[in-house]
Amino acid sequence: MTEAAQDRSAARAPLARAAAKGRKLPRWWPLPVGLVIGALAGGVYGAVSTPQYTATSYVIAVPTGESDSMSALGFAQAYSRVATQVAVLSDAQVAAGVPISTLQANVRAETSPDAPMVAISASSARPAQAMEMANAVARALTANASHTKDDTHVELLRFTRAVKPTDPSSPSAALTTLVGASAGGLLGGLALLAGPRRSAGQAATTATVPAPAEPEPAAAASVRGA
Repeated sequence: MTEAAQDRSAARAPLARAAAKGRKLPRWWPLPVGLVIGALAGGVYGAVSTPQYTATSYVIAVPTGESDSMSALGFAQAYSRVATQVAVLSDAQVAAGVPISTLQANVRAETSPDAPMVAISASSARPAQAMEMANAVARALTANASHTKDDTHVELLRFTRAVKPTDPSSPSAALTTLVGASAGGLLGGLALLAGPRRSAGQAATTATVPAPAEPEPAAAASVRGA
């Protein structure tokens, strides 16, 4: 019984080693796992996040008779920096219907280095509110600039009004899924590169280890005869 049990154990040992070898993950497993996890995370974020809408109003700096276009360009850049300050936003909060903190978080002003124009953009989950905030800040900025036009010799005028946006400016679920998959694949690739690897010398050394030598037939026969 003991010899039979040993024979069965010896027969099952190669099968167990083969099964364990089959269950071993390939070395490149972090790459597809990172792609899948990143795509899922990006898709969930795009699906649950609230769409944001952006409306933009434009004002332009116009030189008076005692100024020139270069001065207007310089003042346009200066007005773009003060458009989001409390002095301007406090005048716009009533018309916008939101507190100053909301305007500070969702309104930005940009200008071009080539044209004396200021773009005032406002973002909100409601398209109508985004339009109202952009127009309110533009009106407040032109009103503040009119108080100093006799000293600056530059007048700030409304160029175009903001209109109600129809499409969200925030990324769609498909885009966030693509971005998440790209980020996950990048992290998986970095993990793959940083993982342990056997060198060629170690593999060759492992492969060339000799097996135990068996006695030659002639030597075994002489031993039995003795």
